Amino acid sequence: MSINRNFFEDLFVLELANNHWGRIDRGKRIVDDFSKVVRYNGIRASIKLQFRDVDSFIHKDHVKRDDIRYIKKTLDTKMSREHFAELVDHIKKAGCIPTATPFDEASVDFAEQLDLPMLKIASSDLNDWVLIEKIATTKKPVIASTGGSSLKDIDDLVTFFENRRIPLAINHCVSLYPSEDQQLELNQIDFLRNRYPGLTIGFSSHEYNDWNSSILIAYAKGARTFERHIDIEADGIPVSSYCTTPEKCDEWFKAFKKAKEMCGGSGTEKRVPTREEVQYLDALVRGVYAKHDLAEGHRLTDNDVYLAVPLLKGQISCRELIAGEELSSSVKAHEAITINNLNNPYSRVAQLREQIEQRGI
Repeated sequence: MSINRNFFEDLFVLELANNHWGRIDRGKRIVDDFSKVVRYNGIRASIKLQFRDVDSFIHKDHVKRDDIRYIKKTLDTKMSREHFAELVDHIKKAGCIPTATPFDEASVDFAEQLDLPMLKIASSDLNDWVLIEKIATTKKPVIASTGGSSLKDIDDLVTFFENRRIPLAINHCVSLYPSEDQQLELNQIDFLRNRYPGLTIGFSSHEYNDWNSSILIAYAKGARTFERHIDIEADGIPVSSYCTTPEKCDEWFKAFKKAKEMCGGSGTEKRVPTREEVQYLDALVRGVYAKHDLAEGHRLTDNDVYLAVPLLKGQISCRELIAGEELSSSVKAHEAITINNLNNPYSRVAQLREQIEQRGI
């Protein structure tokens, strides 16, 4: 039985992280502003929260360590479970998919209580097997970011989820906040796609100079799920350079649409040319003309014909010319040799005959 990975296809994960700063009203404003951009662009998007059971996540002896940034921000942005549940409901009503990165086992249970359809494993937890095994018990689809990881870390994670038939997407990620353009290492998308051909590969991005080029390249390389941090300019709180504002998010979505439009259909099979393209090329093809008068029943040789433009409707072209063909009717010098002058597969097969009769001038 195959694993259904359709959940990840063209999914944008908007990482709210702790930019709500522990305030439900600010969190709702961020959701409202970004959901409008999502709806306007017709994007399938998830707004992702971060869950920590703060009282147990930080050791009691270090709760007051203001000198440790991670501890201080975790405490400064703490929000009650009731408010998280309210924010999840607000995300649903706004037309987005609520999801979360749980950083401890109690938070996995909380995500299950809220019936979140997907979970995220942060780069920092890619080899936290106590947490990973807990996440796997939910059987929910999982996206994992690879920033700072070893190849063994990723191999082990993929094997673990594949063996349990749990859908997994792997996000190429460089965990530098912000990232310079030359640090993005987008060729890693090729590497991940080649190493894990059955998985959805994505791109989690933290660059700040160019909002369009990376997604154009990432999509063309085969990334199919995308993640960025989001924030709004409000309450006098500065927006981090790696965070996406609604205006920048609109640019990002439009660049994705452009990448999808330019890349077109499947990359695993030959495309079917459009009628317009075929007609354009048909106008450049040489038609077959008689060098001299040719009688009915004559078998064509190279000395009997020449090739020239334009190609006329019903005329055979250089593509269909076969030496030894017998004429079913006579042709005068410099006249076009048409499908009606021959009795062969091109004239007898209705579809082939119709194509020849409709092309040319």
